[in-house]
Amino acid sequence: MTTTTTTRARPAALILTPSAEARISHLMANAPDGAIGVKLSTPRRGCSGLAYSVDYVSEADPFDEKIETPGGLFFVDGGSLLYLVGSTMDWVEDDFTAGFTFQNPNAKGSCGCGESFTV
Repeated sequence: MTTTTTTRARPAALILTPSAEARISHLMANAPDGAIGVKLSTPRRGCSGLAYSVDYVSEADPFDEKIETPGGLFFVDGGSLLYLVGSTMDWVEDDFTAGFTFQNPNAKGSCGCGESFTV
């Protein structure tokens, strides 16, 4: 009896919209010396417990998820992956605000100001 194993593709840790990719490209074009990419993490802060944080990184962490975008490398913090799997990250600008927005299927709630979320 021959057994075959079929593996499913792992879901993307995070989906980046074209607008988010363009913003990463802009950030990397103006990055400080030594920056190799941009990283998303979810530090504990805010009313609901976790917040989204996007920062430059100067070295790759082997536990981080690496996503290659047309404008540069994007990393997702390894400790934050469980909170972010299946999320979509977008860049939105209007007359009054500009920033990354997140559609996170893992979030069970968020604070009134939208700065933090809970899982």
